[in-house]
Amino acid sequence: MGSLYLSRGRCILQQVFSGLPIMLQRPYSLDVSAQLLRTEAFIEGRWVSATSTFPVFDPATGEEIAKVSDCGTKEAQDAVNAAYKAFYLWKSQTAKERSILLRKWFNLINEHKEDLAKLITAESGKPMKESVGEMTYSASFLEWFSEEARRVYGDIVAPPAKDRKILLLKQPVGVASIITPWNFPSAMITRKVGAALAVGCTVVVKPAEDTPLSALALAELSVQAGIPPGVFNVVPCSREKTPAVGELLCTDPLVAKISFTGSTATGKVLLRHAAGTVKRVSMELGGHAPFIVFDSAEVDKAVAGAMASKFRNSGQTCVCSNRFLVQSGIHDAFMEKLAKAMDAELKVGHGSEPTTTQGPLINTRAAEKVENQIADAVAQGAVIVRGGKRLEGSFMQPTLLSSVNTDMLCMREETFGPLIPVVKFNTEQEALAIANASPVGLAGYFYSRDISQIWRVAEQMEVGMVGVNEGLISTTEASFGGIKQSGLGREGSKYGIDEYLEIKYMCLGGLSL
Repeated sequence: MGSLYLSRGRCILQQVFSGLPIMLQRPYSLDVSAQLLRTEAFIEGRWVSATSTFPVFDPATGEEIAKVSDCGTKEAQDAVNAAYKAFYLWKSQTAKERSILLRKWFNLINEHKEDLAKLITAESGKPMKESVGEMTYSASFLEWFSEEARRVYGDIVAPPAKDRKILLLKQPVGVASIITPWNFPSAMITRKVGAALAVGCTVVVKPAEDTPLSALALAELSVQAGIPPGVFNVVPCSREKTPAVGELLCTDPLVAKISFTGSTATGKVLLRHAAGTVKRVSMELGGHAPFIVFDSAEVDKAVAGAMASKFRNSGQTCVCSNRFLVQSGIHDAFMEKLAKAMDAELKVGHGSEPTTTQGPLINTRAAEKVENQIADAVAQGAVIVRGGKRLEGSFMQPTLLSSVNTDMLCMREETFGPLIPVVKFNTEQEALAIANASPVGLAGYFYSRDISQIWRVAEQMEVGMVGVNEGLISTTEASFGGIKQSGLGREGSKYGIDEYLEIKYMCLGGLSL
């Protein structure tokens, strides 16, 4: 077993471990256009310095890559006021005018895709190939909602009396607070903001403290696209100031809507804040996705799906598979092929290296969580098939566990790391009972070639999104969201735009017969 150590911003190769080599890393520099490397808050179309700054680190090396303005409640209030003032001008623009500006923003993101991807890799540790993929995904929401902007239709309803007409109008809710996570620091912004701006809302974005640079780069491109001042605002802040800034963005009476992606625990806090002024709320919260492999599955495809679903962003996505349930008749073959796939396909290293597939976890706290789940499982009888060790800093070995039971911590709480715990089951009913036992229900996956089973299981899984014989399900055109304690509302698709609209009933009476 080897280890990885860090020196003056370098990842140094010491050994190769368990068939998963750590890639030698040259000194890393943030080689992006100076125009996109913004470090101040963006309020009412201006770059604004706060009285203090906070550092942003490369999670792979611990190296500081930037100091960013540490906004407090004053800056957050200024941003809300600016968004409120801009709302009345922005909503009065035609849908076509808003559509054209969103399309320009989309084009600019595509033009600067490589530099924007470098920012994501630098501040989140994500491998460059995935960061480029995120930028394609991020831009797609602006394209999609630029098109949906012109398809927000109301209704004319048949009245009960002849002397009146009933019209249902759709209007923007107002200022929206957008609070986003670090694991998709660009796409989680555009998925919300694209819908909000398309219908005439204005926004204040509070990015995650670990990854503010991506949000600020989007702000720079919004200026170039011609988005008017005050329509799109960004207030970065440190972990210490986040509670106060978050509370203001959820309680200020000028804010009409909150959209949040993050943990269920934080979501509950924000819901309590929003209750005082009865704000519109949409939330995409934590998941604990089951991944079921039935005896009828094609093993090779199930293994490929498991690899794609689990190890994207080193297991740090809300829709990552967490609980793997494999039927007894196919269990051994699946485990053998999965272990070989891990050996052959996974390479741990700095995200800027072209061959890296597994970057660091976002910070040492995240690595400690995975480490604790592994230790708990082993203490209760689980067997480490691959990996199992924490490396230096926040790097973790991709880990495969067998002989797992439902009492183990990894089966009861979301992992957010490169850990595959496998439970062997016997019947379909048993698998569904385990899968549905969670209080959250964001995504779920299963593999089967039995068409009757496919319909039964898909309908009975208690999740908002189901992948059937597919491990990667996110796409702009499909609705994204969960049930139970995994959130409220939907993002993306034609339904995502409804989260930023109110329906006004207009009764036109006194008409002559």
